[in-house]
Amino acid sequence: MRLGAATLAALMTLTGVAPAWAQSPGGVRLPALGEGASADLSVSQERRIGDAILREGRRDPVFLDDTLLLDYVQQLYNPLLKAARQRGDIEPDIDAAFAWEIFLINDRSVNAFALPGGYVGVHLGLIALTTTPDALASVLAHELTHVTQRHIARSIAPQQQASLLAVAGLLLGVLAASRATTNSGVDGANAAIVGGQAAAIQTQLNFSRAMEREADRVGFGLLADAGFNTNGMAQMFEKLDFANRINDTNGFPYLRTHPLTSDRITEARTRVLAAPMPPAEPTLLHALMQARARVLMEPNTQGLARLSGESSSPLAIERVAARAAGAMAAARLKDLARAERLAGEARAMAAALPQRDARAERALLLVHAELRQAAGDARGALALLDTLPPATPRSAARAPMLLRAQALLDLHRAAPGTESAGLRASTEALQTWVTEQPHDAAAWERLAGTADALGLQLRAMRAGAEARAVLGDLPGAIDRFRVAQQAARGPAGQQDFVEASIIDARLRQLMAQRRELQLEARGQGGGQGGGRGGPDGGPP
Repeated sequence: MRLGAATLAALMTLTGVAPAWAQSPGGVRLPALGEGASADLSVSQERRIGDAILREGRRDPVFLDDTLLLDYVQQLYNPLLKAARQRGDIEPDIDAAFAWEIFLINDRSVNAFALPGGYVGVHLGLIALTTTPDALASVLAHELTHVTQRHIARSIAPQQQASLLAVAGLLLGVLAASRATTNSGVDGANAAIVGGQAAAIQTQLNFSRAMEREADRVGFGLLADAGFNTNGMAQMFEKLDFANRINDTNGFPYLRTHPLTSDRITEARTRVLAAPMPPAEPTLLHALMQARARVLMEPNTQGLARLSGESSSPLAIERVAARAAGAMAAARLKDLARAERLAGEARAMAAALPQRDARAERALLLVHAELRQAAGDARGALALLDTLPPATPRSAARAPMLLRAQALLDLHRAAPGTESAGLRASTEALQTWVTEQPHDAAAWERLAGTADALGLQLRAMRAGAEARAVLGDLPGAIDRFRVAQQAARGPAGQQDFVEASIIDARLRQLMAQRRELQLEARGQGGGQGGGRGGPDGGPP
C-alpha cells in the first residue's frame, strides 16, 4: 500500500505530545521504563522496521526536504540528542544502531511522531503553531524520549513473531486504514483488507499512560539540560489544552491519540513552578521559520495571495516575518518583482532591529538568493551567496551549498564551459558532504548534475544511483549502478579506477540487500542489519 499524505499524517498514532520531566527531591534520577532493552524486539530489528517504513515514506511528495526548515529543526534537535547522551539516557547499543534522523512532513496538522529505529517526524503545522523555539523543542524532547526509552519496541513487541517487513507493513496498513476516506474505492478496499488487523493491534500503537508520563518527565529534563527555557513546554500544553476545549476538528492529532489528562497538565505546570524561569520569548529566526512553514503548507493561490507581506503586529519581528512570508508567497505566485522587493525590505528591517539576529539575517539572505534563482537570476543569487560568512554549525552549510550548485548549473546550461572553476569547487564540496552525510538524496542529485557538467561520467552516474537508493528506490538504484558498471568497463573506467571500484562494490551490496529483503518478505529473513548504513540504501 502506497504511503500517501494521509498515511504519513496518521503516523502520529506512534507518538505522544506534551513534554515534561522532573527529578525526585535531592536530584536522584528516577528509573526509566526503557532502561532494559526489550527482550521481545531487538535494537537491530526495531531499526529495520523503521527503515522499512521510511523506504516508503521518502518517495511520497509529502516527505519534505526544505533545507532551511530542516536545518532549523535540526539545530533544536541536536542539543537534545547531545543532552540525552550525556545523561546516559541512550544505551551504547541503541546509540550505535539507531538512525537519529529528523525529517519534515508537509501537512497542516499539528503533530510530530516517533518511528522505530530512531526516526522523528515533524509536521509543518506544528512549526507554524509554536511561537517560540523552546515550545517546539519541548515536543522534540518528548518524541526523542519515546525513542531513547524504547516505547515503540515495547508497544509492538507482541508482533515479534511476524517477519520484520510484515510488522512494518502492518503498521502502515493500520495507519492508512485509520485515515481512509469513503470517497475512494481504492481506499475503501484497503481499509477493508486491513480492518481486522487494525482492530487487533490498535491498542499496541498507542503508548500507555505510563509511557506518556515518562516521556513527559524525561523530556522535561532533556529540555532543561539542553539549555532551553522549560516554560516553552508550558506554552505547548496551554495551546493544546485550549485547542481541546474549543473542540478539536482533526487539526490536532495529539489531542486524539494522547488526550491531555488533567494529571499530565497539572504535573507539567508544577514542574515549571518548581524551577521558575522567565517566560519563553519569541525570536526572529523562529518567526521566520513559522512564516516559511505557513507558505510551504499553503495549498492554493487564494491562501498565498492573503500573505501580502503586511502585518499590524506590535512586534517588530512579526512584521519582518510577514515581509518574508509575502516574498515567498509572491515567488510561488510567479510575481517575481514583488518577491524581490519584499525580500529586500525584510532584510533591511531585520538589519535595523535594536537587537540584531545573525542567524535570522543569514536565513533571510538565503531566502533572497533562493527567490533570485527562482526568477532566473542565477548570477544575482551567487552574488548574495558570496557574502555569506562560513557556516556554523556545519549543518548550516547545506542550504548555501545546494543553492550555489544549482545556480552554477543554471549558468553552465546557459553558456557551457563558462563556470568550470566554480563547478569544480562545488563538485568537491558536494563530494565531501555526501561522504559525511551519505543519506542526503538532494546532495547526491546535485552532485550528479555538477559532475556530469564537468564530464565526470562515472561520478555522475554513481551519484544518481546513490540518490535513488537513499530515496528507497532499490530497483532503480540497481539499474543505474548496472549501467554505470557497463560504462566503467570502457574508457571511463580506465580514467577513474576508484569510482569504477566503488560502483562494483555498491552494486554487490545493493543486490545482496535486495535478496535479503525478498527473503524477509517471505518470512525467511531475520538478518540483523541495522547500523548506520541501514537498509535504506545509503553508503556505509
